[in-house]
Amino acid sequence: AASASLIATTVPPAAVFAMGVPILGICLGYQLLFESSVELGGSEGLGLLPGKVVEIPAQGRKVPHIGWAAVTWTQPSPLTNGMRPGEPFYFVHSFVPAPEDQDTLGTASYGGDFACVAGRGRTFGAQFHPEKSSTAGLKMLRNFVEICADPEKAEVG
Repeated sequence: AASASLIATTVPPAAVFAMGVPILGICLGYQLLFESSVELGGSEGLGLLPGKVVEIPAQGRKVPHIGWAAVTWTQPSPLTNGMRPGEPFYFVHSFVPAPEDQDTLGTASYGGDFACVAGRGRTFGAQFHPEKSSTAGLKMLRNFVEICADPEKAEVG
């Protein structure tokens, strides 16, 4: 339902993507960047990043996952520039994208590991809420503003 609403907007996300405008999807917005989701019986995503959204690998833990989790950065990116390893971020979610390995920028764990930050080209996403994640989250949002100011330096993957 959410992807259908986005597709029906005045400027479709695919057109924004084609123009090279930097994109940052947060939480549900991160999930919508992918090709499909199993949530609510399955639906199409925007297909801006390859991969599928699946149930969180909670392995018996309470779902939804609500709270803080440390993030491990898996590769450098302009979005994560200056971020410290193991920095905690605030999560509220029941599903997670499964991006291609080369697109995964960071992982967290809740029962099992999952990709919590991904990016390709000028498209980025984070499963956590940077706006609720104290100074680390503000740093990530500041990095995205810098990407928007100079998109040529933003290329990932």
